[in-house]
Amino acid sequence: MRKLPIPIALLALAAVACGGNSGGNSGGEPAVGQTSASSGGGDAAAAAKPLDGVTIEVAAKWTGDEQANFEQVLKAFQDKTGATVTYASTGEDTGAFLGPRIQGNNPPDVAILPQPGLVQQYADENALKPLTPEVQAQIDQNYTPYWKELGSANGQVYGVLVKAAHKSLIWYRQQAFDDAGAQEAATWDDLVKNAQLLADSGTPPFALCGASGWTLTDLFENVYLSSAGPENYDKLSKHEIPWTDPTVTTALEKMAQIFGKKEFLLGGASGALQTDFPTCVTQVYGQKKAAMVIEADFVAGAAAQSGAKVGEDAKAMAFPKVGDTEPVVLGGDIAVALKDSKGAMALLEFLASKEGGEIWAKLPGYLSPNRNVSPDNYPNELTKQLAQTIISAGEAVRYDMSDLAPSAFGGTDGKGEWKDLQDFLRDPSDVKGAQKKLEADAAKAFKK
Repeated sequence: MRKLPIPIALLALAAVACGGNSGGNSGGEPAVGQTSASSGGGDAAAAAKPLDGVTIEVAAKWTGDEQANFEQVLKAFQDKTGATVTYASTGEDTGAFLGPRIQGNNPPDVAILPQPGLVQQYADENALKPLTPEVQAQIDQNYTPYWKELGSANGQVYGVLVKAAHKSLIWYRQQAFDDAGAQEAATWDDLVKNAQLLADSGTPPFALCGASGWTLTDLFENVYLSSAGPENYDKLSKHEIPWTDPTVTTALEKMAQIFGKKEFLLGGASGALQTDFPTCVTQVYGQKKAAMVIEADFVAGAAAQSGAKVGEDAKAMAFPKVGDTEPVVLGGDIAVALKDSKGAMALLEFLASKEGGEIWAKLPGYLSPNRNVSPDNYPNELTKQLAQTIISAGEAVRYDMSDLAPSAFGGTDGKGEWKDLQDFLRDPSDVKGAQKKLEADAAKAFKK
């Protein structure tokens, strides 16, 4: 049984600056590093760099610590190949940054996309370059077929999943659990029993971030993956089965066991619907008004900012089993080439490699979907354990379903799945009505 007691150093927003452990030249990938030289004078060493004089522009949404850490990975690539890599931040709206650049025939060499749906969109616009056999060889060697499929469109492989977010966690406040006599839950029934213990002790079990609709989709995805299984998850994510399917009924009925009890939610449903992310984290750890928050590994940063000691006051458990499958739902970022250049493909090959993943893994706030990146590379106990759950879940790992859907259904505030699940939180007694709304909105979005 999968347990994550998680004694931790800070995961997502490490306060320490990362030093120059950018990895250096450790081992060679065929196309990127095959000409590395260990002898000869300066001229020979310079000639051995396969990308001397090549400039590569990379665009991604990261800023701050995330950008600084990624730039260390890029530095390792530059040291190895001789390329010059420049970084451009797209901001949160990647499409708004890339769209004009693509239309103006001046795209960056490589872009890192926050959603697989964008891979299909840009492939349909003929904006992406198919990966070379060398890059695909790294993907085949280091990733399960599921991740390869996520980076593909229309039968072509275009992307490398380079960074993951672990969304199958429930964070809790240790003191609230101690006061109520609650324990980490292995099953959904255990979680509901613990919630009642906490409510009876006078502490609302959950602070829900219902105003941020994506948090409700994350909850649904974990419940659905565990109760319906990976195959049905894939079918629903592609709208190959309708949202009126009995498997969806089961998942929503499970969620209603929490949504339907006013004492289980801080402020009841109306309070939850007025609470965004990360305010719900502050309510648990800063204000100490509730016991648990259901969200991803990045809760660690918000918990620390609320004054909690991550690993002592703030702990996390694996999302409990609702059915036969232990759910592991990931978000993540996919690197694609917008120019058919030697430099772009060499960088993607490096990012897909074990070497590139291990350099990145040594830095805070990173999880790799690369199955050959050993958990021993991670800087703290939490990330080691989360990485191990990804590896152990193997073919059962699934990507965030709402990010796989057309954005009109799965990624728009006040519309589609976000709004429909908010409405369900408002009235969890109407499971069938919620399913009809979800199906109507999904059918409309998937037709476009």
